[in-house]
Amino acid sequence: MRHRMARALSLAAAITVVSTASACGTVVTEDGAKDTGSGTSEGAITVVDDAGRTVELAGPAERAVVLNSYGNEFAQAIGAGDRVVGYDRVSQSRLPYLGIADDQVVSEDLQEINYESVVELDPDVFILPRNGAWQEAARQLESFGIPVVVATAWDFDVFHETVDLLGEVFGEPEGAERVAGFYDEIFGLISDRVAGTEPVRVYWETEQPYLTGLPGSGFDQIIVAAGGENIYGDLDTGGDQQAETTVDPASLLERDPEVVVHEFGPSAAPTGDDRFATVAADLTGRAGWQGLTAVRDGNVFVTNGWATSGLSKAIGALYLATWLHPDAFADTDPDGYLQRWAEEFQGIEDFADAGAYLQKVG
Repeated sequence: MRHRMARALSLAAAITVVSTASACGTVVTEDGAKDTGSGTSEGAITVVDDAGRTVELAGPAERAVVLNSYGNEFAQAIGAGDRVVGYDRVSQSRLPYLGIADDQVVSEDLQEINYESVVELDPDVFILPRNGAWQEAARQLESFGIPVVVATAWDFDVFHETVDLLGEVFGEPEGAERVAGFYDEIFGLISDRVAGTEPVRVYWETEQPYLTGLPGSGFDQIIVAAGGENIYGDLDTGGDQQAETTVDPASLLERDPEVVVHEFGPSAAPTGDDRFATVAADLTGRAGWQGLTAVRDGNVFVTNGWATSGLSKAIGALYLATWLHPDAFADTDPDGYLQRWAEEFQGIEDFADAGAYLQKVG
């Protein structure tokens, strides 16, 4: 879509590795006609991304750099995974089934981006979420004719906009529709079953001890959607973009959750039983925890975040709903949904059983 020679000349001018901290999805061709999404459209297209920016593309992307593992899962799910040529290091670690080579890694995270490596890959588009260094990326890549699209696949609240946007960017609207349909199937089931149930008090802990999600986080969204009550739902986010905070251990004992979930860092690599056992021993061995309702009732769960954060946290919401309201979901098999996500949408041929990702430990 663009010429490598022009990019090479621009690159010679000067670009260095830069470290910074730093309503989506409508698409039309330049003549005003809607793009067919076949991946073969000749005309330029225009999209509105998650930052509200209008971005022009030469056509559906054939080569893309996608930062963030959730964005790469979405690209894979809609049928465009084979067109991603550049990734971040976190995606390489979390998604081993993609077979990402070291020379395809252009950033360590969402901030530390090697723009020289990006340009050398000659992408048609550079995609990253809104908590990434997209402003700096847009400035750095503008002179090379590489458009930057902000698409935030981790955000539960903009799931449909994001999957539609990526479907337009890659010319895969039918793939985007399939993913959206799977998501809607899950949340339709959840909303039907939790209607009229009493909220169950939940403490959701992320990777570090006593680090939990507040309103505005995906973890809080999972809890509410699943028919639960976040025991820290009354705390202010304090402007933290990730809406997480470390809480006082004594306050947790006072709030006494009925269900505890500990989610460790996402990885599609199966989790060994030893890790589950180690985390379980740490949780139940904490001072005062034997008196928690969740521990007394045996409602402590340990999860690999790859499973519970899958499909913009839809999989996690379903699992949690079955844990909070087992009677309402007695005939529901959440493991089957995780397997579908892995095999049908991520193309994992040797998927381990769900017990390698989620376990009830107490």
